[in-house]
Amino acid sequence: MKKSLTVETLSNGLKVFLKEIHTAPIISSWLWYRVGSRDEVQGRTGISHWVEHMQFKGTPNFPANMLDKAISREGGMWNAMTYLDWTAYFETMPADKIDLALRLEADRMVNSRFDKKEVASERTVIISEREGSENEPLFQLGEAVQQSAFRVHPYHHEVIGDMADLHSMTRDDLYDHYRTYYVPNNAVMAVAGDFDTKTMLARIKKLFGKIPAGKEPARLARQELEQRGEVQLSVEGPGTTSYVQACYRFPAASHPDFFPLAVLDSLLAGPSNLNMFSGGISNKTSRLYRALVDKEFAVGVHGGAQATIDPFLYSITLTIHPKRKPEETLAVLDKELERIKQENVTKAEITRAIKQARALFAYGSENITNQAFWMGYSEMFAEYEWFENYLDKLSAVTAKDIQRVGNEYFNTKSRVVGTYVPANGRKG
Repeated sequence: MKKSLTVETLSNGLKVFLKEIHTAPIISSWLWYRVGSRDEVQGRTGISHWVEHMQFKGTPNFPANMLDKAISREGGMWNAMTYLDWTAYFETMPADKIDLALRLEADRMVNSRFDKKEVASERTVIISEREGSENEPLFQLGEAVQQSAFRVHPYHHEVIGDMADLHSMTRDDLYDHYRTYYVPNNAVMAVAGDFDTKTMLARIKKLFGKIPAGKEPARLARQELEQRGEVQLSVEGPGTTSYVQACYRFPAASHPDFFPLAVLDSLLAGPSNLNMFSGGISNKTSRLYRALVDKEFAVGVHGGAQATIDPFLYSITLTIHPKRKPEETLAVLDKELERIKQENVTKAEITRAIKQARALFAYGSENITNQAFWMGYSEMFAEYEWFENYLDKLSAVTAKDIQRVGNEYFNTKSRVVGTYVPANGRKG
């Protein structure tokens, strides 16, 4: 059955996607704001994530102590996420209860409370979250690599922000950020499920159409400078396990090379799941798994491709085998990457890599919540046609494409390699 898609932009600039799916009496509603850590300056890092937390502190119409109970009582689920380029809120509800979610999002677009006591309380929560992350070797390593890779662009800092800023930001800083970016002309609403489009659109217009448009938010335009040589760094911390993270420059999701690189990612390390809301699949047939894990140079290998507005990073994370030194494992990784550059990939390998990438994409698109997710998510870095054409773009990738992007992007002169050294681990 063909799913009915409607796209309309309200007079205040809110872009609305509606997709009827009558397979179950469920509706999922997502509200996306074009704001993330990419929009933060030093002194305000982590502010988008903190504002997301404050959106759960209630409005005069929806006090915080009733929100969770109201959603749960009606059999729904809800959550939110902040990332590099966006912040998103969603509710998946029984079809006849979705109006609660619509009223809630319309209200907190303009009426969220930023009570000083709640701000102080949430400061403690987020600082504790940051402290917890700092105990994780891969967080420490990933942050150090990201900061080295981006010296100019605001992708420099983690979404949670720098500890100094979490201590210094004020209630007014948070509220100003909220009022700047939480405006209908900076948002995309995506609703999928068991509804009548005409009725749903009329309800959205009634709830959201009266909210005035805001000024177009100013965007940071700080292009990263070209890297002039490989950067190597090491981080020392607790634990007994060594890790290596090799990061390569990766194009924006809207760039044509994103698709052959997605196939190369699948071939090298198993396909990355672009939908952070769903799971993954096994990577045991990938080249790097066979070369590194099967031969006991590593106990784990993972690739990481991300869909972003601006060029970001492709990361290969290696958990070093206890019998090996990090430099031994990195040497095997480099050898495998050189094979990609020098040798023609077989048709069978490409077919398998595309099949796995297609399968993971399908798994992350199959249910109603994921259908709503993709309508808004693809608009954050490209447009909805990107999602619709994704599988065709993957299927069109050739061996020549793989070799070309391998040589262009997997360049040691523009990569950052970080090693995590356990302070109380084995002797090197």
